[in-house]
Order: sequence, then C-alpha cells, then structure tokens
Amino acid sequence: MKKYDVIIIGSGLGGLECGYILSRKGYRVCILEKNPQIGGCLQTFRRGNISFDTGFHYVGGLEEGQSLYPLFRYFGLTDLPWRKMDENCFAEIVLDGKSYCFASGHERFADAMSSYFPHQRRQIAAYTAFLKKVGDNIMNSFFPERRNEFTASSLYERSAYAFLQESIDDPLLRNVLSGASLTMEPNAEQLPLYVFAQINNSFIQSAWRLKGGGSLIADKLVESIRHMGGDVLTHAEVMRLTEHNGLITSVRCKNGEEFSGTYVISSIHPSLTLSLIPDSRQIRKIYRKRIDDLANSYGIFTTHLQLKANTVPYLNRNIYIFRGRTPWDYACYRAGEKTTAALVGFQLPCESAYTSNIDILTPMHWQEVAPWAEAKDESYRAFKMRKAEECIALASEKLPGLKAHIDRIYTSTPLTYRDYTGTKEGSAYGVRKDYRHLMYTLLTPQTPIPNLLLTGQNIGFHGILGVSMTSFFTCAQIVGMKSLLKELET
Repeated sequence: MKKYDVIIIGSGLGGLECGYILSRKGYRVCILEKNPQIGGCLQTFRRGNISFDTGFHYVGGLEEGQSLYPLFRYFGLTDLPWRKMDENCFAEIVLDGKSYCFASGHERFADAMSSYFPHQRRQIAAYTAFLKKVGDNIMNSFFPERRNEFTASSLYERSAYAFLQESIDDPLLRNVLSGASLTMEPNAEQLPLYVFAQINNSFIQSAWRLKGGGSLIADKLVESIRHMGGDVLTHAEVMRLTEHNGLITSVRCKNGEEFSGTYVISSIHPSLTLSLIPDSRQIRKIYRKRIDDLANSYGIFTTHLQLKANTVPYLNRNIYIFRGRTPWDYACYRAGEKTTAALVGFQLPCESAYTSNIDILTPMHWQEVAPWAEAKDESYRAFKMRKAEECIALASEKLPGLKAHIDRIYTSTPLTYRDYTGTKEGSAYGVRKDYRHLMYTLLTPQTPIPNLLLTGQNIGFHGILGVSMTSFFTCAQIVGMKSLLKELET
C-alpha cells in the first residue's frame, strides 16, 4: 500500500489547486482521477486538429490588483497565453433582438449602460459602485480573519433578485444587467446576492480568454505538483474509503490499488463522497440525508461547432441571446420548451482573423436527459441533434448564415458531465446555494470524519474564482489560514 500525507479524489480545479497548495507546503500528495484525462471541467477534447473546451470559456479579474490575480499568481498561472477580451464589449447581451454591450472597467461599464438607459444613470452608478466594493473587499469577505463592516453585513443572506428590484427601476435594465448570468444559474427565489455580485464584478474588472483552452490550466498545475514531488494518477477510480477508529485509513481504487494518507480531500460531489463510505459510524443518518437531499443547479447543453475554414470572423466577445424570456426564467424546469437562451463563445484563432470553432451553451435540466440516464440509444442521439438545431437557429439571429458555415457538429449534455466529471445530475454549478437557507446549502470543508475534507464548487462558490478561494479554505484545515494568507499576499 502506497502512503502519502494527503490523498485527493478528483482532478478538477479544486483538487488540483489543493494538491498544489499542500505540495508547496511540503506535504506528499497523490491525486486520483478516474478518467484518462485530468482537469474535470477544464478538460478539452480534440476532433481532428481542432480543440474544444468542455466547461471553461473565459475568466474575469485577471489584471494585477483585481480579484483573480493574486490567486493565479500564487498558482503560477498568470504566464499562460491569456488574451484580453474587447474592453468596449466583452459581452453582448441580446434581448429580443436588441443588443447591449458590457464594457470592461467600472466607469466604462457605467457609461456604456447609461448610454442605453440615460434615465437610470444615477442608479447605474450606484449599482456599479456596489459591485466594485464587493470586488475590493473580496479577500475580506472570503476569509473570516479579514472581515470588516461591509463584509460583515451578510451579502450571502440577501436575494440577488430582490436587490435588483430594489436598486433598478427599469425592468428592461434589470434584465440587461442579469444578461451574463447564465454563468451562475440566476434563480429568482434562491440566488444569494454575493454570488451574483462577485461573479459579475470580476468580469467587469476585466475579461480574458485562454489561447489553447482550459486544459492548459490543469496541465500547468499537474506539472508543478509533480515537480514538487506529488503524484497525479489517471485511470484511478476510487471505489471505497476504509474507516478505522473514526478516521479514513485507506482509499481503494477500482483497479485494486490501495493508498493510505493522513488526510483525504474529496473534490467530487459530497453525496458521491459519502457513498464511498456507506457504513461509516461517524456519518450520522441525518447528515447523510441532508447532503443527499441538496438540490443541484441546472446543467448545460453545449453545441460544439467545427466551422469551414475562413468563414466566420472571430469575435473577441461572448454573446448572450434571450428570446421572449428573461435571464431569470430558466432555473425552473418547464417540459417541452424550445431553446430560447444561449451563450455563444468563440475559439481564439492562431493567426487567422477567422475562428475555427464556436460553442453554443444553453441551460438544460436533468429531467430532460433522465430517460437516458442508464442507457443511451438512437432516441438520445436524435434528441441531441434536435437540441443542437435549436441552438444553431438561436445563434444565427446574431450570426446570419451560420448554418452554411458548419463543417461538423458535436454535442454534450448533463449526462456527459456526469460521466466524465462525476458531477451529480450533470450540474454545471454544483449545489444550488439558497440565501434563505445559507447554512444548509453552503457547506464547510470539514466533514464529521476529522481527516476527510471537501473542496470544489459544491462547497463554497462555483467558477474559477470561487473554487480557487475554496481550495484555500480546505487546505487551511490542514496547514492553518494565517500562513496561507501571508503567502497569497506576498
């Protein structure tokens, strides 16, 4: 049996970042990944000479002094080939055929919004100032040691939807300001204000694409972990955690290999983690039921389009398209409805002015794919192609003639995410956070088993920024937060 200081289950961003932090602190780490490819939602896949992203498309706040910068500097990720998106229009929001551009920089953003809604100029300025204050206090908000008067007022227990209703008079403007929020499942009944504010703020600070795709992040972290003496193993699906005297003593994989560690960190869904220890004496039934009953956010259906050469000009922005409904209308499942919302993202070209492929993403609930959860057949493939045609038709409203430029079509559904990333119900953003029941839905890294910890988007907040912060919370249970904060700030 191989022995390590820390065993990490899953090589998504949270697992890799925890592996990096602890390796840097001198711990011998082993990361176990069930798939042949590491990275979770950072994975890319290739078809011919074209590379497609799976879950990663862009990040925000990557300039020095902004939200993500100190984290990525710590992880050695700032020197990857990042490309800044259009400062005057990094996101184009299209509501029933009319476009509104999000500009980078708080003043520029406020000016752009005010040009569309001059009668709301004062409210737009106040809204933008609020987002900036959230961003300026992000370190104070995430780390208890740094709490101040602003972060002590619980933005977590306030409704994002109610905040917009109270702050912005114009209902159209409220929808425009929510237009880039498909990246967080805008749920009018549950979404905490803090989630809405910190994600929108980070992109308004600055928006970036990565030339080469999200796998570059995973590859760089793995390279660093191995350089510091850690191991990252693929084809290592964990099947069982062995508990003895109230602690996890070993981890057993499907291939028969067994590993022991002083600590075990799981970056997979908490419910799946608990299923690995079905007879634990430490996990009470009430805790297990609480975790199993947690609602998960919706999944994503992605239409990956490989394009004919030199046909579709590259756009250095994302396009969010809504037809007939508001951005807040998609959190609840409605059977039989066609696609009326999409995020269109462009692959960065190498030298050409034309893109080789684009992705069209739309919300998809588990109920839509549940009939094929156990077995996929021809009807599943037909379902995917119908959905892809709907997505292409919606994207064509902004990209006329798109269909004629398509060479090949590939698709992914919540079933794809479930199978390749171990995400429960193929959820795109993990456990659904509810401002009304924050202590129930916002989990802590510590489990009832002292040496079993959790990390990833299901624990804190989702997205690159949220998961990166959560990785520090998890590792602080082992090494203490004070030293980590010091390293993060130097």
